Amino acid sequence: MEVKDLLIDEESSMIEAMKQLDKVAMKVLFVLRNEKFIAAITDGDIRRWILKKGSLDAKVKDIANYTPKFISLKHKALAKEHMKKYSIEALPIVDENMEIVSIASWNDEELKVKRNLDLPVVVMAGGLGTRLYPYTKILPKPLIPIGEIPIAEHIINRFNKYGCKDFFLIVNHKKNMIKAYFNEIEKDYKVNYADEDKPLGTGGGLSLLKGQIDKTFILSNCDILIEEDYEKIYQYHKKEKNLITMICSLKHIKIPYGVIEIGEHGEIETMKEKPELSFFTNTGCYIVEPKVIEELEEAKSIGFPDIIEKHKSRGEKIGIYPISEHSWMDMGQLDGMEETRKRLENEGG
Repeated sequence: MEVKDLLIDEESSMIEAMKQLDKVAMKVLFVLRNEKFIAAITDGDIRRWILKKGSLDAKVKDIANYTPKFISLKHKALAKEHMKKYSIEALPIVDENMEIVSIASWNDEELKVKRNLDLPVVVMAGGLGTRLYPYTKILPKPLIPIGEIPIAEHIINRFNKYGCKDFFLIVNHKKNMIKAYFNEIEKDYKVNYADEDKPLGTGGGLSLLKGQIDKTFILSNCDILIEEDYEKIYQYHKKEKNLITMICSLKHIKIPYGVIEIGEHGEIETMKEKPELSFFTNTGCYIVEPKVIEELEEAKSIGFPDIIEKHKSRGEKIGIYPISEHSWMDMGQLDGMEETRKRLENEGG
């Protein structure tokens, strides 16, 4: 990675910053004005801005920290000591004109941290997968291969890297194939199964787990991958005392047409040439308290968003955790599945 990959102008948009942060491992960018270093912006700064209902049209200068840490070129030898003192992963080294000449960072070995999240993970794996036909004529959706391993195993592997060892698959369609696959492979985690006798939606199947989960758990659809720090998400969920935290991805869409708004009498009110829209969408992954399972009616079909609405209407605390568009891979449709396959091949994962 080169220094220029970590630099951004303060007039750049928040969306541009999010896209750039997706590409850098350190999750920090150094902000320039007229080529001089003046501020820093992290993924955490952007997340806090969004959660305070900040505008998605914001610029970097609206969000950045204008009292950032840095070190002068003549004191470069003290960079690692400085980083340790302030618990930071990257430190700009600047000359007398406040221009960045290099960036100090820990090497990969020093950055490795043992993950020990150890939360149960529930994967909704019972759907018919009609949007992935004709693959699902032969295989259940969780077993459709993305590269060398199936969708469900990719999902499990992501959580397993963070220390999760206990997985619950709610199964229905072609369930014996799913069980046979996971019973055959070598693994250092446990897979439990809950059999749906009839389809119970994206939430109803949780009622089959009553008495089996007594701690905060992760719930995931079986056609998505989230590339994020699950520990950070869990810590946020606990800090906010949420009953449910929905992981939401930013979506940025460019409409390829001129958009016309019409007034009451058929006259043109406004014309917008190829407008861009930014909004958050539900990824299908949540952090959930066990109370949600215990309060479900048994064997009643219900979507998880409807369960959320029910608790929200009672005044219980439902939160969101925003992630960037790049952090969410949706494999529920053929084009998304192909994009994920290409991306995982490029990343070697």
